[in-house]
Amino acid sequence: MSEGGQSLRERRRVETQRMIQAHAMRLFAEHGYDATTVNQIAHAAGVSSMTVYRHFPTKEDLVLHDGYDPLIASRVAARPAGEPLVRRIGRTLVETTRDVLGPAAGDRPSPERELLLARLRLMIDTPALRARHLDSQYATQRAIVGALLGEAPDPEAEFRVWVAAGACLAAMHVALTRWAREDGRADLPGLIAAALGAAFGEEFGRDSGGELGEGAGGDAAGGSGRDAGEAAG
Repeated sequence: MSEGGQSLRERRRVETQRMIQAHAMRLFAEHGYDATTVNQIAHAAGVSSMTVYRHFPTKEDLVLHDGYDPLIASRVAARPAGEPLVRRIGRTLVETTRDVLGPAAGDRPSPERELLLARLRLMIDTPALRARHLDSQYATQRAIVGALLGEAPDPEAEFRVWVAAGACLAAMHVALTRWAREDGRADLPGLIAAALGAAFGEEFGRDSGGELGEGAGGDAAGGSGRDAGEAAG
């Protein structure tokens, strides 16, 4: 995740968040999510409980927070406007995942990859986190819709974008779950691309359906949404 253009204060805030989250994930792995308290996390991180809550308003946020939504939104907005929606959104998700995980250092996975794998395992195994994860996914969907439509969307275009974004994220969720259950052995960006290909066809909807413009493929977006929903089920 690029931090170019961030102020010193913002960089320090992000560094503090990452440090607290790293300690939280270690304690969750050692003692279990339910058995670990925010006070224990604060002590391990060398900060006050108030500082933890300032960065993570709830205990669940220590697992769910990643801060990637603004990056996804800016990238999806920067792709060609005439690109089919599912391709525009899907390729953004694949490319952003690849960039966020970063390259491995020799035989050692990147810290971001290890953190994501630990977070996903907790989300899968902890009922309270599974429920909150839906809220997190909805926030990402809303960020994508906002980036593509702006402040005064046409209702029909808005509907198509919500469908396409939701379906792409559903396909990505299936890939993330499989990746975590297989201990992160697969190439995650490739697995996400495969899930999107299964949902939308080769190259994520190579047909003309799904653009924002007039007459764009509402049927293609809606049909793809149904396929992704079946895969997620």
